[in-house]
Amino acid sequence: MAARSRCVRSRTIRVTDTSNTSVRAAETAARTAYGRLIGILAARSGDIASAEDALSDAFAAALATWPDRGVPQAPEAWLLSAAKRNLIDRARRKATATKSEPDLISSIEDLAMDGADPDMPDPRLGLLFLCAHPAIDFRVRTPLMLQTVLGVSAERIASVYMINPKAMSGRLVRAKSKIKAAGIPFGIPGPEAWTDRLDAVLAAVYGAYTASWGDMADTSGKLETLHSEAEWIARLLVQQLPDSGECKGLLALILFCEARRSARTHHDAYIPLRDQDTSLWDSELVGEAQRLLRGAASNLDGGRYQLEAAIQSVHALRAVTGETDWASLLKLYDVLLATTPSLGAAIARAAVLAEVDGPHIALAALDELPADRLASHGPYHATLAHCLANGGHTEAALTAYKRAAELTPDAAVRDWLDAKARQLRS
Repeated sequence: MAARSRCVRSRTIRVTDTSNTSVRAAETAARTAYGRLIGILAARSGDIASAEDALSDAFAAALATWPDRGVPQAPEAWLLSAAKRNLIDRARRKATATKSEPDLISSIEDLAMDGADPDMPDPRLGLLFLCAHPAIDFRVRTPLMLQTVLGVSAERIASVYMINPKAMSGRLVRAKSKIKAAGIPFGIPGPEAWTDRLDAVLAAVYGAYTASWGDMADTSGKLETLHSEAEWIARLLVQQLPDSGECKGLLALILFCEARRSARTHHDAYIPLRDQDTSLWDSELVGEAQRLLRGAASNLDGGRYQLEAAIQSVHALRAVTGETDWASLLKLYDVLLATTPSLGAAIARAAVLAEVDGPHIALAALDELPADRLASHGPYHATLAHCLANGGHTEAALTAYKRAAELTPDAAVRDWLDAKARQLRS
């Protein structure tokens, strides 16, 4: 297992000797090929865990042999061959061989780099749909995607989701065992299961992205890497499913948010969206997101992610016009809530409503939300505090600011909320 922690995925490797050509080649292969190779191996063996172990050993062998023998002309094919031999050896060493073992070994022996054929579906796409199978606990779908498609370790995933590493590892092991025991098929599902499974894939990718968005004080690099991984998967989905407007919408949504990342803080202090310096926004990412959003509209399958991307597009236009079109935002939130109602969208709509019709109308909208779901919801209390303060309800606003700060895990946002309360108090 020591080899896996070092070799399984280049984004988790930290190499000090960057002049080592073989190490860099292994890192590059891991970065670009890990999920594809796992997809090829697991589809034939029906066992994700065995495929991961076999590929981990192959990476270890690469780092042991490439420095002396040189980097092979086709590193991915070399790694696949090595992992294939490892899988066959593991099958032959089984203490309790079954009648199907010869067929399994024959199937593995026939493996080739067919996953590299541009006319074939990317094996990683099959892994994504596998992880979103209805039989898989929805709580583990996103972590399973991160590990199988990107090679992110259970420990790193656990730290991001603030779960005990042993508990997270146990969930992942159980999910992989269930896939094997139940014979859940690899690959892209048929039309009858397409919509639900794709929705689950998109939700898991967005969940991975939002998990890294809320904490700007992270210094470990774990969260920063996670949002990059989510963007990478979103790009893969657009590449493999070019006719899906929702895939384009999800990637556009992520890119709009990423374009503003550097403007969210100044000297470690949180800067809310409305106060951000638009000159710090990444115009190239914004332009790419706008093009994706226009392309998504041509697919005529408008859904949640296209609507959320459209909302971010309106915010992005402030860099051009100097103003936020609050009326357009309100209309978009109305459509979003009509099609995909959620507590977060309802709270965001109330914040926009405060700009359009005033804080008292927004407070009335907040009062209509389900009280049993609001007590521990930080964004609600922050929005409530803003509306109360602008409506002249100082004491109630101070209470709401205090509660919002208590519920906010991000130190920078917490400091900002405390500063707003002090400003209001003075």
